Amino acid sequence: MIDNYNLFLLVCGIAFLLGALFPIIFRRTSIISLPMLQVSFGLIMGYWWTTLSFLDPIDNGLIIEKLTEIVVLVSLVGAGIKIDTELSWQLWRPTVRLLLITMPIGIFVMAVLGYYAFGLTLGAAILLGAVLAPTDPVLASSIQVGPPNTGGEDTPRFTLTSEAGLNDGLAFPFVYLAIKIAEAFSEGQRFTSEMLWSWFTHDVLWKIGAGLVVGIVVGKVMAKLVFSKHSQDTTISQGYVVIALTLVAYGLAEYVHSYGFIAVFVAAFAFRRSEHQHTYHQKLHDFAEQSEGLLMSLVLVIFGMFLGQGLQSGVELTWRVYIVSFTFLLLIRPIGGFIALSGLNLPRTEKYAISALGIRGIGTLYYLSYALNQGFFADDDALKLWVVCSIVILTSIFIHGLSATKLLKMTPNESH
Repeated sequence: MIDNYNLFLLVCGIAFLLGALFPIIFRRTSIISLPMLQVSFGLIMGYWWTTLSFLDPIDNGLIIEKLTEIVVLVSLVGAGIKIDTELSWQLWRPTVRLLLITMPIGIFVMAVLGYYAFGLTLGAAILLGAVLAPTDPVLASSIQVGPPNTGGEDTPRFTLTSEAGLNDGLAFPFVYLAIKIAEAFSEGQRFTSEMLWSWFTHDVLWKIGAGLVVGIVVGKVMAKLVFSKHSQDTTISQGYVVIALTLVAYGLAEYVHSYGFIAVFVAAFAFRRSEHQHTYHQKLHDFAEQSEGLLMSLVLVIFGMFLGQGLQSGVELTWRVYIVSFTFLLLIRPIGGFIALSGLNLPRTEKYAISALGIRGIGTLYYLSYALNQGFFADDDALKLWVVCSIVILTSIFIHGLSATKLLKMTPNESH
């Protein structure tokens, strides 16, 4: 990579230019999405640029983990800030059902498929389900609610936004479960009931609860500082506030051994609910959205180049990979969504749109690289996981890119 550094900068520059010109070039069509375009560009470059060093995801796992972590964090802040909907059980009930019903269904079914279809070990199979279960907050940004205080926050967009904001953190307990099982088996031990209880009390109860508390405290305290009478006399840079909100919430949550992703989204939402009509939230959203778009472009092009190199080098893709990918995106997630939303007083078109638009993307890359970097998974399992997850993400980018606009147009565009 370092030998082709200048040429790589040129490729990234072209990718950013595509992002800048995309609304102008494709303003009359909703068939092509920006992620589709950027991944395709990266794929072509990776396939034909034969002098580029091979972007091995296993050898470069730490780089992938840290880069995707930053993108997800910025996306979570943006999602939390732009939600207009107040904290009400009635309005958040679809979100809660997706988190507590749909996501576990996806984890369980994908774990079973990973175990039997791909021959993964138990820990690797659970990891496959855990990394693919969450709806991605980054690639799902195009189907989320609009900027703060712009109105039109309908149920499908709000539900998908809040789900993507929370389920990234709630998938972490299952990632840790997979890591602990793999660790036990790598050391020749059995995964005992005591280990399971320790996982439940620490990785589920404590880390989720502490993450929520940290997020609320950080969001409220920072809102007090920003919206104080003394602060209103001066102009506070939105860039400083967005980055501070992100890093303080994430850093403090990780310091107390809780889930930083949950803390960041909750902090952003708590910050937004303080002076929620203030125009300053619009500035924060604009900065977060611009930052997220730039980082997303970079990751998608590199991801496309990795795919192109894989195709060029002849990586084996069996029919099982394609069958499982389409089954997960077109059957497992939609059916799980319908089960979760059954009984709610929502139009059928809204239930279908929410259930079908479970986009997978950059969050999956983060979880997978994080887990594999712990060093407890065999190389054979790691390769299978990267292949399956990459095809699922690529398939999701194109399926949801082609269908998202049409599905959302089918729903009544009414705010809460």
